[in-house]
Amino acid sequence: MKEILEYLQGYQGRPLKLMEVCGTHTAEINRNGIPGLLPPSIQLVSGPGCPVCVTVTEYIDRLIELGKEPQNVVVTFGDMLRVPGSRCSLSEAKAGGCRVKMVYSPMDILRLAEEDREHIYIFAAVGFETTAPVYAMLLKKALEKGIKNIRLLTSLKVMPPVISWMCAGSADCGIDGFLAPGHVCVITGSKAFEGLAAQFGIPFVVAGFEGEQILTAIAALVKLQGKGRVANFYPSAVTREGNLQARAAVAEYFEPADAAWRGMGIIPGSGMVLRKEYEAFDAGSRELTEDREKNSACCCAQVLTGKIKPSQCPLFGKVCTPQTPQGACMVSTEGSCFNSCYN
Repeated sequence: MKEILEYLQGYQGRPLKLMEVCGTHTAEINRNGIPGLLPPSIQLVSGPGCPVCVTVTEYIDRLIELGKEPQNVVVTFGDMLRVPGSRCSLSEAKAGGCRVKMVYSPMDILRLAEEDREHIYIFAAVGFETTAPVYAMLLKKALEKGIKNIRLLTSLKVMPPVISWMCAGSADCGIDGFLAPGHVCVITGSKAFEGLAAQFGIPFVVAGFEGEQILTAIAALVKLQGKGRVANFYPSAVTREGNLQARAAVAEYFEPADAAWRGMGIIPGSGMVLRKEYEAFDAGSRELTEDREKNSACCCAQVLTGKIKPSQCPLFGKVCTPQTPQGACMVSTEGSCFNSCYN
């Protein structure tokens, strides 16, 4: 590791902007103080890798509407409770009578729905390729058990299309290399990023999550600058082909779709929705197309695309704090604003 640090700290080439696109990487980079170990010429920025951060406000609004209907109960993870909608968060709506339950696993909804057949339980199915297999398993179990009072409101995203959108210049982010998301690559395989690397001449390095693994991957990106290659530095968990069984399970229940990303609009083919044969389990996911910020001064979109650092947002640390988040980037422990506020 000493050699890696000496190499990075002694780098004298052109300025580089490297982006991680995984929320866990964002958290670990900040926890390990990695930005402070790098020279000014190597800049790390956080991309759209936190599923909570890229969720549009309309999605929160829709969950609140559903939770206010007497026959429904919205079920979600804890971090989604505080994401601002255009008017309020789920937590605030719950205080006003919206029916919301927090769980630690999507599978918890099976027990809730089985024990209470009089209500429809709607899960806030947010995530990337990593969590999609869990939702596929949830549907499989519901069908096996004959549980019909379960619905999913999906906000499922896939990573390659949004990276392609950024590399094509729509976000004007000028990224020189990507730390490819380790968790996502476990499912998709490193092969998922080979086309992007070749098309844009940008290196991708699949990284693990320990501080030393991340630094090693950053050094690899510096050495590969200008080369359209994918390197797997997480071989203990990631293969080129990925988890074929998990991918098959997802393909059985979900199909590609256009998706709305917070502050980025609709990106073609960047989402997943339930197939038509399973639409009885859908709570209206295909209708989500808009993004309405609660606070127009929120800069989540610019932060998510690497245009600015969180501290450059005029709300950061003032109006917008982890206790009073104005945007989703300040809510999740994987969000870049949240991590910048505590590191």
